[in-house]
Amino acid sequence: MTTLLLPPMEAPVRPFEDTRTRLRALAAGAPRVYAVACIDEEPRRRWWFLGGPERQQRIEMLYERALLDVDDPRIAAEQVAGALIHAIVGRVLAPYALEGRVWDPGLENLWLHQDSDGCIDWAGIGDDTLRVLPGDRAAGARHVVVLPCEDAMAVWTAHRATTALTAVHAALRALAPLSTFRFWGIVGRTIVTGAAQLPVLGGASRRTAARRGQALLDAFVAAGYPVRGLAGLGQPSL
Repeated sequence: MTTLLLPPMEAPVRPFEDTRTRLRALAAGAPRVYAVACIDEEPRRRWWFLGGPERQQRIEMLYERALLDVDDPRIAAEQVAGALIHAIVGRVLAPYALEGRVWDPGLENLWLHQDSDGCIDWAGIGDDTLRVLPGDRAAGARHVVVLPCEDAMAVWTAHRATTALTAVHAALRALAPLSTFRFWGIVGRTIVTGAAQLPVLGGASRRTAARRGQALLDAFVAAGYPVRGLAGLGQPSL
């Protein structure tokens, strides 16, 4: 009897899972630093919805936790702002800079996870649809939308991220002095620092990451947000 050997079936394309796996490998020993979870796959313990009614209370708890470590309310507010900005912008910058892919960083799509000490250690998304660039191997797959170019991706990402960032800033300003210039300067610093560090961690093109970081900064500025106020933070521009 002759046995017919068929070639192995090609595994289905899972763009979000592929991206998440690569992001988990960026920080050795700390896979949650850049990756996000798909919230439908997670138990809800220690998770909270950034777009929900508990946002103010949760951010107040983060601020009070920061005050246990520092006496200056301004520094405590900036520490909390930095953690929240990383969750919103720093994480989505990683796939954009390295792969030309982004998930939705909008207010109604983001979840945050806190560790046993009450600090943010992870982020999640409700809708794992990816936006990708033309020519991406995932184009045509389910839960994938192709955007026309890098600049369009930067504009879309900045637009969606501002819905979360403005809500976070409003919550923090209700607790401590944190000026518009200072808050958006931290956003800019997050992008500048990430665009410089991520290609080193991911073995990707520094030029491409810098160009995409610049495009994201430009998109925020065009929308009216002063992310280029980096001089006061002692950070160089891209």
